[in-house]
Amino acid sequence: MSKKFRVFIDGSAGTTGLRIAERLAQRSDIELLSIAEEDRKDVQKRADVINSADLAFLCLPDDAAREVVPLVHEDVKLLDTSTAHRTNPAWTYGFPELKGQRDKIKNACRVAVPGCHASGFIALAAPLVQGGLIPADYPFTCHSLTGYSGGGKKMIGQYEEEGRPDGYDSPRPYALSLHHKHLPEMQAVCGLTKPPVFCPIVADYYSGMETMIPLHMDGISSTPEQIHSFLKDYYAGQALIRVHDLNEVPADGTIASNTCGSTDHMEIFVTASPDGQQMMLISLFNNLGKGASGAAIQCMNILLGVNETEGLE
Repeated sequence: MSKKFRVFIDGSAGTTGLRIAERLAQRSDIELLSIAEEDRKDVQKRADVINSADLAFLCLPDDAAREVVPLVHEDVKLLDTSTAHRTNPAWTYGFPELKGQRDKIKNACRVAVPGCHASGFIALAAPLVQGGLIPADYPFTCHSLTGYSGGGKKMIGQYEEEGRPDGYDSPRPYALSLHHKHLPEMQAVCGLTKPPVFCPIVADYYSGMETMIPLHMDGISSTPEQIHSFLKDYYAGQALIRVHDLNEVPADGTIASNTCGSTDHMEIFVTASPDGQQMMLISLFNNLGKGASGAAIQCMNILLGVNETEGLE
């Protein structure tokens, strides 16, 4: 009989925690641990359950995640889906497709799962900056469109309730003060000298994310062909990321943000203007898949030494 891994989800009532629990409940190699309802807010009792597990997910607000970590044994593998540890040097960033990151995750006991918008930006920008094709001081801008499930239970309720405000029918840019919780990891993981100008947008559909980085080629010595070729080679052989051919877009010239549905993969599109002076980098994925629970389970599989795509769609 094959080994069953003991896994606990701390914060299983939230959107990400629920989706992780639903996925893992289908797996014969996972034993999901539970905690009594009355103990869910007791940090020591939660820590006791975590310490009895092989691996635990922290699907918690930042402060609650920081509170429980010091009580967890060093040999228990933790996957934190909050923003609490994403730029902490003692934690490993959970984006396996970045160069050298898969081995770091494999040998880690503390892994921070990337944010959804951050995943889309980092997949595009990090390889190009680290590979020297775009300078670290380039003035990046980024727009990222998400379905309303990205806002968790509260936002899902607001969008799906009867009598909602008329404005919910329209795309709504937010974080207009240019301060968003994903910016620190976007800058740090990509090695940028300054954070990008970032505009997230929520729209009236359930799930799906489309992250877009426009580039002016002034100040970039690489050509569109070189940038595309580099990304194509960088992600070659990755099971969950596909780079399309240069200027390959759907026949109608549009890319719907909910195209990836409930899958766990990411599609990358690279386009250029006819004169080669401007480019658009696009990552398309599911904010609840590669942007959340799918990414968490991918990292869990690596940490436990099983097939990386086990249980993923």
